[in-house]
Amino acid sequence: MYFIYSEEELCLLKKKDKKLASVIDKIGKLERRVRPDLFLAVIYTITGQQISMKAHRTIWERLENKVFEKSQCSKISSAHVCALSEEEIQSCGMSLRKARYILDFSQKVEGKEFDIHALQSMSDEDVVKALSSLKGIGAWTAEMIMLFSMQRPDILSFGDLAILRGLRMLYQKEEITKEDFQYYKKKFSPYGSIASFYLWEIAGGKFPEFVDPAPVKEKEKSKKPE
Repeated sequence: MYFIYSEEELCLLKKKDKKLASVIDKIGKLERRVRPDLFLAVIYTITGQQISMKAHRTIWERLENKVFEKSQCSKISSAHVCALSEEEIQSCGMSLRKARYILDFSQKVEGKEFDIHALQSMSDEDVVKALSSLKGIGAWTAEMIMLFSMQRPDILSFGDLAILRGLRMLYQKEEITKEDFQYYKKKFSPYGSIASFYLWEIAGGKFPEFVDPAPVKEKEKSKKPE
């Protein structure tokens, strides 16, 4: 399943910003996979924190197989995860701390201590607050869950190093200050999520003509796992 948006959103973004418009015209419409199951999305996002995409896929497959093997099921639920121990979750290739976060979250959902379905009716700000109350989840993780599971349309994360790099490269700025970011966030609203997709493409080196003007130290910082 992919993030749902249309040419209408792209046209509005192109009218708002000529530089972004040129990028959109060159790439065309992007497809980004989403996980509509919120419970799975939270666990998946925790699993992938600060590791490569390849490692993330491998660990996720191991976790799925572990749950399927023990519970004889075809879908991961909070009850199935709660049936695992911290050590069993850790054995999939993640840190014990992540395993504890995943088990703690699953237990809160299973015990009705955390109402995950209530997130759908909350504002973006309240979703961040609710998810950040869980162990192992901060603002950036909550924003990625809103984007790649809830499909919220206006997510542009200041905590995402690749987004900041994409902005630096597109607008040729050595630094994106908080004030700069708020300006672009307002400019791209209400479709910041779609703008994020294109900024990630820029940051990933899709366009040789866009170089990162940041000082060396800032560039090295941006290479750290996100």
